Amino acid sequence: MSPLLVFIAFYLVTSIIAGDFYKIPITVAFMVSSIYAIIVSGGKPLMQRIDTYSRGAATEQMMLMIWIFVLAGAFAHSAKSMGSIDATVNLTLNILPPQMILAGLFLAACFISLSIGTSVGTIAALTPIAAGVATETGTDLALMTAIIVGGSFFGDNLSFISDTTIMATQTQGCRLSDKFRVNFFIVAPAAIIILIVYLLMGRGIHAPAQLPAVEWIKVLPYLIVLVTAILGMNVMAVLTVGIILTGIIGLLTGAFDIYGWFGAMGEGILSMGELIIVTMMAGGMLELIKQQGGIDFIIHMMTRRVNGKRGAELSIAALVSLVGVCTANNTVAILTVGGIAKQIGDRYGVDNKKCASILDTFSCTIQGIIPYGAQLLIASGLAAINPVSILPYLYYPLALGIAALLAILLRYPRRYS
Repeated sequence: MSPLLVFIAFYLVTSIIAGDFYKIPITVAFMVSSIYAIIVSGGKPLMQRIDTYSRGAATEQMMLMIWIFVLAGAFAHSAKSMGSIDATVNLTLNILPPQMILAGLFLAACFISLSIGTSVGTIAALTPIAAGVATETGTDLALMTAIIVGGSFFGDNLSFISDTTIMATQTQGCRLSDKFRVNFFIVAPAAIIILIVYLLMGRGIHAPAQLPAVEWIKVLPYLIVLVTAILGMNVMAVLTVGIILTGIIGLLTGAFDIYGWFGAMGEGILSMGELIIVTMMAGGMLELIKQQGGIDFIIHMMTRRVNGKRGAELSIAALVSLVGVCTANNTVAILTVGGIAKQIGDRYGVDNKKCASILDTFSCTIQGIIPYGAQLLIASGLAAINPVSILPYLYYPLALGIAALLAILLRYPRRYS
């Protein structure tokens, strides 16, 4: 487990000494911890250790994330060059009262993520809009980005088509609808509380004195992206449709010529360079940790003193959380510990629907607050800010975790506890 500790210590300590979290590139922290991981993975030739690292950096899931990052960068930058973001921001400011902007963006992220079942797709679609609204209203950019990230995990945790929901129910042998019912009882209070918080926080926001007219044709790419995503289209296909639309509308309106469109897409892809490098290095480092038995060690340590139903549920929550920290992928975390969670649950009489909800909720909580997870990385990349700066404003993922912990400690919902 030491490579992960080296990464956290190096990044945290050097940033505190510098007095600025922007001073130390997160890529350097991952490079140092990756080199350390290769060095300490003894017992094998150096090239074999490097091969293991490379295999972890280029898994199917890692490459899928990278292709999404590439398409998201191309879409976001070409949409910005075409004027789509400005037009959508103007539409948002015209529709929503200023005091409703924070709550409105949170609700939009919740609804879209629930509909499409992916936090990454929601973040890719809404972060540029949130960033534009932040600029126009003078609101903190990190706060606005965190609102989108938080809302995206509402649907990632609950949606019937979310990979985490499917994986949790499959490993525990329960129906999607039953897990949804239990899960909703747990997380609904958290979502309502955070919505009220955003309503109260939004009272001091003031819209610009004069708002320009909405150019509806330039809003079209975002509307099409959102509608096709809600209808269940693959996120890569959704982003590809968005890229094509921005090109067609940009050419028709004279926002750019064909070479300007290509240039905008190229700049967008390049802007995702750091994000792609971090994703690959994190995958490689975590593969070495897994190969050295780090995750198996965690599982063994967490299950040796389980005693009673509440203890069983807490151990399952701790297991999926720790593996989530190590793998930076909530689906992989559920897949890794799902079988063990099923055994623990059966042994101590934990309802399989409650067990599936615990797996999904805690994995989403961890995924929502680690700065090297795909969601925070893509959000920070699109908003052009450091992922660490978003952490203090991640109210919903924290509320999600607290609600799930209380559900275990207070035996709630009673019927399934």
